Amino acid sequence: MKKIGVATTGGDAPGMNATIRAIVRIASSRNFEVVGFHRGWEGLMKDDSRPLTPRSVGGILQLGGTILHTARSPEFATKKGVRRAVQTLSSNRVDGLVVIGGNGSFNGALDLSRETSALLVGVPATIDNDVYGTDETIGFDTAVNTAVTEIDKIRDTAISHERTFIVEVMGRTRGFLALTAGLTAGAEIIIVPEIKSKRENIFQTLKENSRKGKKSSIMVKAEGAGDAGLLAKEIEGRTGSEVRISVLGYAQRGGSPTARSRLLASLFGSKAVELLLKGQGSRIVGLQNGQISTVSLEKSCKTEKPLDLNLLLLANVLAT
Repeated sequence: MKKIGVATTGGDAPGMNATIRAIVRIASSRNFEVVGFHRGWEGLMKDDSRPLTPRSVGGILQLGGTILHTARSPEFATKKGVRRAVQTLSSNRVDGLVVIGGNGSFNGALDLSRETSALLVGVPATIDNDVYGTDETIGFDTAVNTAVTEIDKIRDTAISHERTFIVEVMGRTRGFLALTAGLTAGAEIIIVPEIKSKRENIFQTLKENSRKGKKSSIMVKAEGAGDAGLLAKEIEGRTGSEVRISVLGYAQRGGSPTARSRLLASLFGSKAVELLLKGQGSRIVGLQNGQISTVSLEKSCKTEKPLDLNLLLLANVLAT
């Protein structure tokens, strides 16, 4: 093992830069050469890269986003795209590649691992927190804190105007962010894609809260859990409440990573280099039961991470 490649693929997440920094500095301390590929799979297919040294990653620990940039790459999903990436790794004499990203990134890494002799290791960095094999992903804590900060501000307005607010957070297919942010912000109702929420239950909860003396309510909804506009109209029609919608959007993906996200980035990055040093590939790094561990890349890609429904039950009790 002489040269390691690094790529950030898929959606950006706070802490990706901290991960790059950790990988480069740990690898350099082991006398590895490190090269960073620009724009994820695009850089691998187009052979667009640059050398990374301990000095070139200075001052990026606190920065959101990724200095290597990232991009969606439909072409990489084709056999031709994968072959081009294989050629790039070969021509650059890259012995191991660390892929920083989420589920989509790891599925791409799995395809690539079957065609190249280079060892591949995945480091989970996504605000969705939906990667199997790790209890928490890099960037999730930052996104939750960003969402909670905004929800706290929205609650001030909700109380002042005695309104119901639907706060939409990211999460097209999974509800980890909505559930954790809703629980920690004290939301009265949390709606996630994994559970089909019955409208009657929502209406009943809001009416019951009104009878208890609550003049305002906060609903936290994952973006993939239905149409917020339609839901708002139905609530107004059934309860008489005045409803407003606030979509938090891409702010959740940016910003300086929290200490927690930086810690995971440092630990995961170090473990990824350790795996390559031992000649172990086709694995992802993760946190399980408080310990840094690994799981096979294929198992991570093919296994759905379960949502902890006990947290949803807890949120419902705490919101009474």
